[in-house]
Amino acid sequence: MIVNFNISGTMKNIFRYFLAFVMTGAILLPAKQAVAGNKDRSGSAGAPELLINPWARCTGWGGANTATVRGLEATFGNVAGIAFTQRSEFIFSHTNWFQGSGVSINSFGFTQKVGESGVLGMAIMSMRFGEIEKTTTESPDPSLGSIGTFSPNFLNIGISYSKAFSNAIYGGINVKIINEAIADVNAQGVSIDAGIQYVTGDREEIKFGISLKNVGPTMKFKGDGMSFRGFIPGMETQSTIEQRSQAFELPAQLNIGAAYDFKFSEIHRLTLAGNFTSNSFAKDQFVLGAEYGFASYLMLRAGYTYEEGIFEKKNRTTAYTGPSAGLTVEIPFNKEKGSSFAVDFSYRATDPFSGTYCFGARINL
Repeated sequence: MIVNFNISGTMKNIFRYFLAFVMTGAILLPAKQAVAGNKDRSGSAGAPELLINPWARCTGWGGANTATVRGLEATFGNVAGIAFTQRSEFIFSHTNWFQGSGVSINSFGFTQKVGESGVLGMAIMSMRFGEIEKTTTESPDPSLGSIGTFSPNFLNIGISYSKAFSNAIYGGINVKIINEAIADVNAQGVSIDAGIQYVTGDREEIKFGISLKNVGPTMKFKGDGMSFRGFIPGMETQSTIEQRSQAFELPAQLNIGAAYDFKFSEIHRLTLAGNFTSNSFAKDQFVLGAEYGFASYLMLRAGYTYEEGIFEKKNRTTAYTGPSAGLTVEIPFNKEKGSSFAVDFSYRATDPFSGTYCFGARINL
């Protein structure tokens, strides 16, 4: 059944603000129960890849841009931001996660404007860990004779939709399918993100954003690797014995951000942004960041992420030490349509390892 609404003038504005109010309530109500930042629960959640940002522009200033993130990268930071897609956007990104660890992340996605104010998006993130030697109780040392290798794989697929409810309010939702697997064991799940962005000011220089991420049911590992052949006391024949794994929760997270644009001229802009992250299974974080933009051709970013104990190595519970930086070079090839090609880069300092590097390429059509 299709229902058409014909609302004009004041009633249309009331309808839009009502939808925005309902979506904000949908974010804040579960956040009160699901996101209760507790550092004592660190490490007890699963699916940690849901907390890894695979996009270069966002990570260049530490994810401080919950209020300002735009386009496809908003599928991670704040899904409301994909509503700013003008036509079509495509991004490919590669991350050397903790340089020297052998772990890499490849991400691809696109957003497409639909109708007057809606945008659809899809993003795929694949995390690879390289080839790992198999070991068993009978063959515990690969140097004495290899019995083969296996390659773990984390794969997340997100489908998102965002809409402009007015010239000031934008909201969106993202549904993610989660898969973690090796050859004979895997876990599958689903989670939901939701977000709101609010833009105000004479030149739209003031921005606010809030997003709730990774809300979903528990996950559990299953597969042939959870079983073995053995003898049950009192029986002479072997039986297949299955071990049941414990279910684990997803790392729910709440982000609240604000930003202000200093527009010195038509081509010079400086944006200062801040973000507070409440983690349900880790320490809460504060992020401050800045981005300088020279028209749309060049953007420079820097940020710092703070959490309790980050200044002292013995008290630090993350490999990230705080600083991050990045840049974007963008080349327009059709000014009338706003089409362009851009290259993005970001760096995040870590200890141990040699930092996390992210490279991205994007096309706006």
